[in-house]
Amino acid sequence: MEQAEQEDQVVQTGVHNFSKEEEWVKPENPQLLERLEWFRDQKLGLMMHWGPYSQLGIVESWALSDDDADWSREGIDWEKDGEAFKRQYFDLNKTFNPIRLQPDVWADLAADNGFKYFLFTTKHHDGFCMWDTQTTDYRITGADCPFHTHRYADICGQLFDAFRARGLSIAAYFSKADWNTPYYWEQGLKTDGRKTWRGPSYHPNEHPELWEQFVQFTHEQLMELLTKYGRIDVLWLDAGWVREGSRVPQDIRLGELVERAREQQPWLLSADRTVGGPYENIVTPEQTIPEGPMNIPWESCITMGTSFSFRYEDQYKTARQLVGILLEVVAKGGNLALNVGPQPDGRLPEGAIKGIKELGAWLKEFGEGIYGTRICDPYFTGEWAFTRKGEIVYAYRIYRSADAPVSSELIIPYPGAIDRIELMGGGNEALACSRSEQGWLVRLPDAAVQGQAPIAHGFRMITK
Repeated sequence: MEQAEQEDQVVQTGVHNFSKEEEWVKPENPQLLERLEWFRDQKLGLMMHWGPYSQLGIVESWALSDDDADWSREGIDWEKDGEAFKRQYFDLNKTFNPIRLQPDVWADLAADNGFKYFLFTTKHHDGFCMWDTQTTDYRITGADCPFHTHRYADICGQLFDAFRARGLSIAAYFSKADWNTPYYWEQGLKTDGRKTWRGPSYHPNEHPELWEQFVQFTHEQLMELLTKYGRIDVLWLDAGWVREGSRVPQDIRLGELVERAREQQPWLLSADRTVGGPYENIVTPEQTIPEGPMNIPWESCITMGTSFSFRYEDQYKTARQLVGILLEVVAKGGNLALNVGPQPDGRLPEGAIKGIKELGAWLKEFGEGIYGTRICDPYFTGEWAFTRKGEIVYAYRIYRSADAPVSSELIIPYPGAIDRIELMGGGNEALACSRSEQGWLVRLPDAAVQGQAPIAHGFRMITK
């Protein structure tokens, strides 16, 4: 495969559902508004999907849903019988033993390479809890899980403390659905041959007492996470079908829960993804970038490899691809939650570590135009990405491959008035520039055009 083909942009626009800008509800609480501005300053978070499913190298817990079998059971070639597979899956807690977990190493890697917050899966749809919950035995500290005797057994607690100690904020991913508890999928459903789907195995209106048990179960789990695990900055909720008004109504009284949690953590932001309304403070496109800028708090969650969870022999994005994605997201007003799936033994894949370090090296040189910025017309053109911070406009000329042609003269397609243009990473000397019909014509120093194409040229433009 040619290098240029390898490093083509790999994120497609508009293929995953996410709430639109006009559906966003602006909070009235001044503290939440302040925290949303803080969130928009961060720009880069490290996301992790991790659980017993990492042992199989499949797409998290999705294969448990028969309705999602057509896409989620790809690669499950050792077991053709769906019921047998579900039994095997729910026994994965008995072999999950990530003894090579090093929370401080993960936190150092993130902090040293420009990540500002940590978004971790406390529980996926399968219901396995990565913290020491008292609501279920299906947890990392449960007696059936061999890791429960390890010094890092309470994984959420260990990771949250380690990342906070390095100055990163914490966002807690939590699935509102739970396919293990009998309050959502009735006891025996996993083995009795009945067809499963994402939602509950009963109609909540027909069994209100069972549904109420599920609501209380969910509230108790979330209150554990939001009161016993230190400061949580974002509650990041998945399973958007668990909502009032869905085709099978599944009202978990989220507002009641969030407001209760805010009595102790008044800064808490909520991302009730794809639901809209007052508790989707942050809009979260998945594996996609909006076609145009959105002037609301949003965050694209995009994988470093091909899957959110660990996949054997996965292919990881190059530094050039990662920077291109970050620049497009930031130029359109968003944050990038860059996802890596840890290995079942507790280590991060080498390919992911390499990408993180190379992205970090680029950010050390060019990050001033990333963090704390806001959108700036013309935003993103494909070749150019623009951001703004006060009186300074940042323009990045993106090169998609190392053998892309690099000219000593460039036209920066910025329509506004400019007093001075400097090349980032090249000192504070002003570049020779002149106004043209298409923008600003600049001449690069010889050293900036020698050799292979850089990932990007960055320009600091001081406005009048």
